[in-house]
Amino acid sequence: MAPLPFVLTIFAASVAAGLLGSLLGLGGGIIVVPTLTLLLGIDLKFATGASIVSVIATSSGAAAAYVRDRITNMRVGMFLEVATTSGALVGAFLVGIVEPRFLYLLFALMLGWSAVNMVGRRRVEIPEPASPDRFSRRLSLAGSYYDAALERQVQYRAGAIPFGFGISFIAGLVSGLLGIGGGVLKVVAMETGMRLPLKVSTATSNFMIGVTAAASAGVYFARGQINPLIAAPVALGVLTGATLGARVMTRIRSRTLRFIFVPVLLYTALQMLGRGLGVYIP
Repeated sequence: MAPLPFVLTIFAASVAAGLLGSLLGLGGGIIVVPTLTLLLGIDLKFATGASIVSVIATSSGAAAAYVRDRITNMRVGMFLEVATTSGALVGAFLVGIVEPRFLYLLFALMLGWSAVNMVGRRRVEIPEPASPDRFSRRLSLAGSYYDAALERQVQYRAGAIPFGFGISFIAGLVSGLLGIGGGVLKVVAMETGMRLPLKVSTATSNFMIGVTAAASAGVYFARGQINPLIAAPVALGVLTGATLGARVMTRIRSRTLRFIFVPVLLYTALQMLGRGLGVYIP
């Protein structure tokens, strides 16, 4: 493929990745990596390096807007980031010891259960505030934001703090062991377990994944896995899509976000199941 069409194709796919990533609190790798490897025939190591760049760009583009609009709960994000980082470090030490296939299957089951749970909550716009416990009171894990779609201020309080912390640890563990993003599990932990509004969960996840990706980007750069010809249009495209997604998310209902999120959960679960069973699923 000629250089200009090549770069434009990467840019277009990256815009879609940034839009989806900012809406759902995920890295853009779920779109960027298959597009680069399957459609353009790029080596997986360079696609993975570009995926890390896309995560940072998604977080940079969306997180700033969500923090400005007071949707991101930074206290929750930093608290859960302790668990995620700890899990990632443990996962890095366990590489080569734990059987990856078992983890892929476990991850697939968790995502499948999460998808079913979200379908059951498809009509829920704002969850009922969780009962305060000693953790949420001591850490002040509560907040509010203005929901433009509902045209009102939304008050919320985090609950089931140990559960959310544990799931975030598992998200980091899986990320460190398998080299995949844990954003999807973080959103599930906050929305389903801690009963935070879905918009708060996705906005906070955007903030968190940027911290995690920035820590690992240097490793990919040192390995020579970040090709500027690929990474530059990915970064620009994802940043454009993430900025657009941040504007869209504040104006749509949480039920619409769930409608988008469930297929992504199922697709990711199917991919993990395929890897666990040794079957390739693009």
